[in-house]
Amino acid sequence: MLHHKRTITFIISILLIALCFWYAHSFPFLREGSSYGLPLAMGDTVKNDSIKKQLRGRREKPVKPKKKKDSVVAKDTIKRADGALEDVVAYKAKDSIIFDVKKQQIALHNQTNVKYTDIDITAGVDVIDYKKGEVYAGRLKDSVGEYTQHPVFKQGKDVIEPDSIRFNYRNQKAIIRNAYTKQDENNVKGEVIKKENDSTYFMHNAIITTAEDLDDPDYYIKVRKAKFVPKKKIIAGFSNMYIADIPTPIAIPFAYYPMVTGRTSGLIFPTFGEVNNRGYFLQNLGYYFVISDNFDLALSADYYTNGSYGLRSQSAYVKRYRYTGNFNLTFENNIYSMRGLPDYSGSQMYSIQWTHSKDSKSNPNSNFSASVNLSSNSRYYQESYNQVNTSNFLNNTMMSSVSYSKTFPASPAVNISISASHSQNTNTKNIEMTLPSLRGSVERIYPFAKEGETKKGLIKSLNFQYSMQADNRFSTYDSLFFSKKMFNEARNGVQHSIPISTTAKLMKYITWGINSSLNETWQFRTIRRRDFNATTGKTAIDTIRGFDRFMTYNAGTSLGTTIYGTFRFKKGFPIQAIRHVMRPSVNYGYTPSFDRYYDYYIADAYGREAQYTRFEGGIYGTPGLSEAQSIGFSLANTFEAKMKQKDSTETQPKKVMLLNSLNFSSNYNVITKQFSPLNVTGGTAIFNGKLGINFGATLNPYAIDNNGRQMEKWNIDNGGSLFRLTNANISTNYSFSNKDKQDKKGDKNKREKPTGNATGGRTDDLFGSSRPLNEEPNRKHKEGEEGEGDDKKPKFYQAVIPWDLTLAHSLTYSNMAREGRIANNSLMFSGNVSLTPKWQVGVSSGYDFVNKGFTYTQLRFERDLDSFRMSFQFTPFGYRTSWYFFIGIKASMLSDLKWEKNKQPDRVLR
Repeated sequence: MLHHKRTITFIISILLIALCFWYAHSFPFLREGSSYGLPLAMGDTVKNDSIKKQLRGRREKPVKPKKKKDSVVAKDTIKRADGALEDVVAYKAKDSIIFDVKKQQIALHNQTNVKYTDIDITAGVDVIDYKKGEVYAGRLKDSVGEYTQHPVFKQGKDVIEPDSIRFNYRNQKAIIRNAYTKQDENNVKGEVIKKENDSTYFMHNAIITTAEDLDDPDYYIKVRKAKFVPKKKIIAGFSNMYIADIPTPIAIPFAYYPMVTGRTSGLIFPTFGEVNNRGYFLQNLGYYFVISDNFDLALSADYYTNGSYGLRSQSAYVKRYRYTGNFNLTFENNIYSMRGLPDYSGSQMYSIQWTHSKDSKSNPNSNFSASVNLSSNSRYYQESYNQVNTSNFLNNTMMSSVSYSKTFPASPAVNISISASHSQNTNTKNIEMTLPSLRGSVERIYPFAKEGETKKGLIKSLNFQYSMQADNRFSTYDSLFFSKKMFNEARNGVQHSIPISTTAKLMKYITWGINSSLNETWQFRTIRRRDFNATTGKTAIDTIRGFDRFMTYNAGTSLGTTIYGTFRFKKGFPIQAIRHVMRPSVNYGYTPSFDRYYDYYIADAYGREAQYTRFEGGIYGTPGLSEAQSIGFSLANTFEAKMKQKDSTETQPKKVMLLNSLNFSSNYNVITKQFSPLNVTGGTAIFNGKLGINFGATLNPYAIDNNGRQMEKWNIDNGGSLFRLTNANISTNYSFSNKDKQDKKGDKNKREKPTGNATGGRTDDLFGSSRPLNEEPNRKHKEGEEGEGDDKKPKFYQAVIPWDLTLAHSLTYSNMAREGRIANNSLMFSGNVSLTPKWQVGVSSGYDFVNKGFTYTQLRFERDLDSFRMSFQFTPFGYRTSWYFFIGIKASMLSDLKWEKNKQPDRVLR
């Protein structure tokens, strides 16, 4: 019996020992929710210290008993061994975590995660070899044989998505297969990638593309061998471009791909094309410099094979909460035709565009602003063949203004401003410039009213003010711009003015005003006319340089009131009432004669005398020779309607403006006893303010003779009507689109109005688009897309096609001498339509009904090819007949991969 008990005990002991070995060798710990095994979540405490240290991937000697520290003995410094861990390797998995003590490995299955320092690896399967210090991460095959849960390797901000990865967390090296990563706009995928350290990767058979679909990209650049530094660069060997997996001849033996984020300096690739009278050209070849976070600079050049060239400097600057601006400087040396031909000629011109605006919050008492658009040649837009000026050559005027103002907030406050202005007519080539112009003023002073007291009555309302202006003006032509002659012929002067006024109420509803003004003018150049010279047959004029002055004054009074009238409709009528507001006014003005400033001279051979003033030619006019008295009449009207709301829940009527203004004005000359023509002006906006209408007319009460000269006879007494229509004009502008209904409902994606044009031309596309073809259109919210931010995805149109249309019409009637003709009648239009989510079509044109011809016409076509963008512009006829074609990659990093063709049609011999 005792023998059997020993045998049973021995067998049980053997089984227990085998069970322990098997238990230590391989035992699955399952997470909660599994049908068998004890749960062991990440972070659970393991009591056995030696096992705990092995699980952390380190081998250590047994812990010795602690000895009492001796204060005399210095602390020992132990160096960390090479390859030692810097942190705990943390891991977890959804299904199982299997420990293999013999192989010193940990296997994780399904939705695994391993973290070490700043490294984070998620995958379907993970194997941690803590003997080698390596982690293997791979995909998980599902029940149908498809691979899922691709590994995602994160280190800091760098993210790589491979098929598999072997990572040594001791030396930071890794072998990655079929890895994918996104660097700014570029998607990079490599067949085999070796990670050398935190900042260097070596790739074999890699592709670089901006396409979103890496499994089937529409294009990519294939690189055989490359060195990849995340967020910085890719240095590659032989590279060539594939389109739809078909290799193209576009290849280079080695390449450098910048991968930096934000603004970077770099080469600006040119535009290729041909112009008939200048040959082939390269436009906008240059370099872009990022000088600082607040300032950049782009230098570019144009070159034509006939010898013409252009140089361009463009800069943008900004100082947060202070100011922002842009500056463009262009020089062009234009040669027409070819040397040796009879029509060979040349010219040089420059152009300056500058805009500057100051943040009003930086200093509310001062302001500086600039809007400059000037050129040495008035036909700059017509003679420049740079693509950005295509739609601006119809501009008739170039204007500039630079000003600085300062307010001294004392009592009374003082305002000072200095400015410079310029106006340049491209047709007459005349230039008017003021450089500089000084203005100063003191706020209005009420000498008989205490501070804070109500200013009522003639005495307490009496006030005066002081203002001063000084100008230095030039009038010249573009050929003499900034020449010595222009400066010698400058006109300048200073004028001081003190206006005095007061108001009072008459019979409660009539406002009575009395005003007077004292003006003194300083001039620094006067004239002296000599008597008629019989030898030369004319009179001479001497210019006298030096200070001189004259004083003038005037007085006047006015009466005005406001009359309100309301016409109410019957109940049930859509219009509840029409409100009419009239503001009639009558004013009288008197200016005495200042003949003391006039002298006599002999004007002809008959000895007849004429009067003149030495202040002729002054910029502020001359003192009046004759007494002047006039009575002015004006009537201003507005019409407003109250409409019943369509929404039955609304109780308040809707206000609709019928006429914003309808004004009548004329005056009667007391001295000559004649009326001036009656001027009628008006304007309104209908269809929710989208159709603007402005009109005007001139009505003359006097008749004319057979030669078209005005007679001192009423037109009605000459067999005509009360007034004779001498001139009339009307202009309309209408802009609408399919988004109008959405905007009415308060759509947040409402289109933004253009705010400016760096080239100095129009901000809309009524005369054609000035945006270069290689520039991405600025559409913040494209129709046919949904979502927010960068996650917008195209959707089907559902019968909604985005479109917009702008119409402008101008009509002028002239009948000064009973000619009764239409002087101007033109219709201009511009429209854009998205035929599909990726097709954009636009047209800008117009028709002149007087000259019976089309105005400048431009056809635009644009196609979104996912990673590519294609644009085509065509001007079929006219002075700027041409066509432009562009196709290129949309992403800015690879925007130089493009093809452009710009050409004018061949000239036709007649």
